[in-house]
Amino acid sequence: MSFSVFFSYDGNCREAVEFYAQVFGQEVQNLMTYAEAPPASGYTMPDEDKERIMYASVPICGCDVMFMDMPSGEPLVRGNQITASIDSKDMEEVRRLFHALAEGGEVGMELQKTFWSDLYGMVTDKFGITWNISHDSGKY
Repeated sequence: MSFSVFFSYDGNCREAVEFYAQVFGQEVQNLMTYAEAPPASGYTMPDEDKERIMYASVPICGCDVMFMDMPSGEPLVRGNQITASIDSKDMEEVRRLFHALAEGGEVGMELQKTFWSDLYGMVTDKFGITWNISHDSGKY
């Protein structure tokens, strides 16, 4: 059994995947544009898709997070369909991640003590992904 998350974008996937790699101190892995993918039988790729990202990944907190640009003609619906959650035993790391992800984004809940965590916050980053960042205090 495995767990994976796919984040989809509308042409700005390269920027997003590089941002997340920098925030989490990781390298972008397996980046492939649609032009680099093996040709699909009977499919003609629109020119505007050639430089879009078909696949990339970044290891985040032990999970392989995958990224892609939607092909043109397939609408991307931004919203709350994805919420990523990170728990860390290191309070300074909780603060660092929260503030890095909040840059250019929108804070939904400032970092604060809650009944389930000594430090918890929620932020929607500049790419529309909502993150729950929490200190793993072992309460729950």
